[in-house]
Amino acid sequence: MEVIQFLFSMSRSQKRLFSVCADTIFLIVSFWLALLVRLDTIDVFSDYHYRVLVLVVCPVSILSFIKLGLYRAILRYMGLQALTAILFGVLASTITLVISSYFVQIGLPRTVPIIYMAFALVLVGGSRAIVRSVVGSGVKREGEPVIIYGAGVSGRQLVTALSQSHEYQAFAFVDDDFSLHGTVIQGVHVHSPSIIRKLVTQKSVAKVLLAIPSASHSRRQQILLGLEPFAVQVLTLPSMADLVSGKKLYTDIKEVEVEDLLGRDAIAPRTDLMSSNIKNKVVMITGAGGSIGSELCRQILKHSPKKLVLFELSEFALYSIEKELSSLGSHHVEIIPIMGSVQRKSRLKAVMESFSVQTVYHAAAYKHVPLVEHNVIEGIRNNVYGTLYTAQAAIAAKVETFVLISTDKAVRPTNVMGTTKRMAELILQALSKESHDTRFCMVRFGNVLGSSGSVVPLFRKQIAQGGPITVTHPEITRYFMTIPEASQLVIQAGAMGKGGDVFVLDMGDSVKIVDLATKMIHLSGFIVQDNNNPDGDISIDFTGLRPGEKLYEELLIGDNVTGTEHERIMSAHEAMLPWPLLEKVLTKLDTACHNIDHEEIRSILLTAPTGFAPSDGICDLVWAVRNKGNDNKSSIVTLVS
Repeated sequence: MEVIQFLFSMSRSQKRLFSVCADTIFLIVSFWLALLVRLDTIDVFSDYHYRVLVLVVCPVSILSFIKLGLYRAILRYMGLQALTAILFGVLASTITLVISSYFVQIGLPRTVPIIYMAFALVLVGGSRAIVRSVVGSGVKREGEPVIIYGAGVSGRQLVTALSQSHEYQAFAFVDDDFSLHGTVIQGVHVHSPSIIRKLVTQKSVAKVLLAIPSASHSRRQQILLGLEPFAVQVLTLPSMADLVSGKKLYTDIKEVEVEDLLGRDAIAPRTDLMSSNIKNKVVMITGAGGSIGSELCRQILKHSPKKLVLFELSEFALYSIEKELSSLGSHHVEIIPIMGSVQRKSRLKAVMESFSVQTVYHAAAYKHVPLVEHNVIEGIRNNVYGTLYTAQAAIAAKVETFVLISTDKAVRPTNVMGTTKRMAELILQALSKESHDTRFCMVRFGNVLGSSGSVVPLFRKQIAQGGPITVTHPEITRYFMTIPEASQLVIQAGAMGKGGDVFVLDMGDSVKIVDLATKMIHLSGFIVQDNNNPDGDISIDFTGLRPGEKLYEELLIGDNVTGTEHERIMSAHEAMLPWPLLEKVLTKLDTACHNIDHEEIRSILLTAPTGFAPSDGICDLVWAVRNKGNDNKSSIVTLVS
C-alpha cells in the first residue's frame, strides 16, 4: 500500500515514464511467456531471432499506446477510453509481432500471437485494474456517509467529485431503474428506493443527495414526499443547464429548492410574446431593484431592448442591479440607472421623455402588509399616487405600453396594502378609457418564492438558527410562484393587453403554510417538535394573524373570467369607475392624506369600489386613532400590539 501511495505522490510526467517502463516489461514478459507455454523449453531464451523480434515489437507497441491516449488517462479514474486504448494497443502489438516474424524470417508458431495477446491484456490491463481497486475505485471510505438518489451520469459524476473531498463518502446509490438494482457502479451499490429507511438506519445517514438535475419539478416532488418521513437533509445538484453552461459544478450541492416541494413545472415562455414590447425598444422598470423588478430586468435584458432604464429610489438596490446587469455581458444594451421616486411626476415625465421610453413595467410599491397597515398614508402615497403619477407621465411622454405589477391581495382586500393596489388597478382601468396613445394593463399574482416578503427565506433562517418556525395561523394558505416564472408571465401578459386588461396568472394550487414549514424542517434533516413528539428538534409556533392579514388569498373578483391564448394567463373583467368619478375620489383621498385624517381615509377606501372589508377588528383600532403628527405614531403601534 505504501508503494501505491508513493506512486500516486509522483508528478504527472514521472507517472507517465513509470507507466511506459512497466508496460515495456509487461510486453517482454508476455512474449517470453507465450513462447514458453507454446514450445515448453527454455532454449527460446538463447535464440537470437526472438531477441530481435522483442526489440522490434516493444517500441511499436508503446508508440501505439501513446497514440491511443493510454498515458493521458488518470489511473484512479480509468474508464472505457483507457480500456479501449489497452485493447487496441495490444492488438496493434500482436499484429506487429506477426508481421515482424515474417520479415525476421523466424518460424513463429501460429498460436504464439494469440497467447501473447492474452498475456499482454492481463498484464497491461490487469495491473491497472488492481491499482485502481486498491485505491478504492475513486470511492473514499472516510467522511460522512451519504446516499445518492440517481445512479445515472450525474450520480456517477457526483461520486467522482465527492472522492476529492474529505467531508462526504458515497455510501449507496438509490435509483428507480429496476435493471440497476443489485449492481455496483464505481464501487457503490445500487438499491431500490423501497429500502431507503434500512439504508438510513444502517449507517445513520443524515443526508441524501439528489443527482437528478434534469428531472421535472413534479418528479422531484414525488421523490421528496417519499424522503420526507425519514427526516434526512435533502441536498440537490444544480440544474442541468447550469452544469452544462459551466456556471455550476457537481460539487455545488445545495438545499432542495422549495419549488420542488410545490411540484409546479414552469412552461417555456413564448418568444413572440416575450419580445413584443421589448426587442429594439426603450424599456423602463420602476422599482428596478426589488425582487420582481430586478428579475424583470434580467428577463428583459435577454430579449435585446434598445435601452434599459432602471428607475429606483434605493441607492444600494439601484447600484446592485446595475452592477449585476452590466456583468451579464449584454454590452449592446445601454443600461441607464436613474434614482428617483414614483411620487414625483415631473421627474418621471422628464425621464420618460428624455430617453423616449416605449414600454414601462411599474413594479415600484410598498408590499409588506403589516408595515403598510402601520404606515397608511405612505402606503397610499406610494402605491396609489405613485401609480397615478407614473401612468400620467407615461401618457404625457406617449409611452406605448404600461404594465402594472399587481397582487392577489387586491382581491376583496382586508388590508391597506391590498386596497391601495386595487386602487392602482382602478386608476389604470379608468385611464385606459380616456383618449391617449398609451395602452394600460395590469397583471395580478400571488407570492413569489425567495422575494423579500416571502416566508421561505424566513423559514430557512429560522431553521438554521434552530427554530422555532413562526406561522401566523394553522389554517393559513398562500399561492406561490417562482420569481423567474412570474416575471416571464408578466412580460407575456403585457404583450397581450388591449387596454384596461386585468390579467391573472395561474398560480396552481394554494399551499398550506404549516405544511410547507413541516416539509422544510424534515428535508433539512430535523424532526418537528410538538405534543406528539416533545423530543423533536424544531417547533412551529403560531403567532396569530397580523393586522389586515387573510387566511386565504384570492386571485379573482367575481366569476367573469376568460382564458387567453396563454394557458397560464387569464383575463378578469372587473368593476371600474370612469375617470371623472375616480378623479374626484382621488382628490378627496389626497386631501385626507395631506390633512392626516385617518377616519376620512378609511371612509374613502371603504366607499370606493375596491371591496375593502377589514374583518379582523384590528384595523378598526388603527383607524380609530387620529394621528395629527406622524403616520406611524407609537399610539397606533400600542393599540395594535
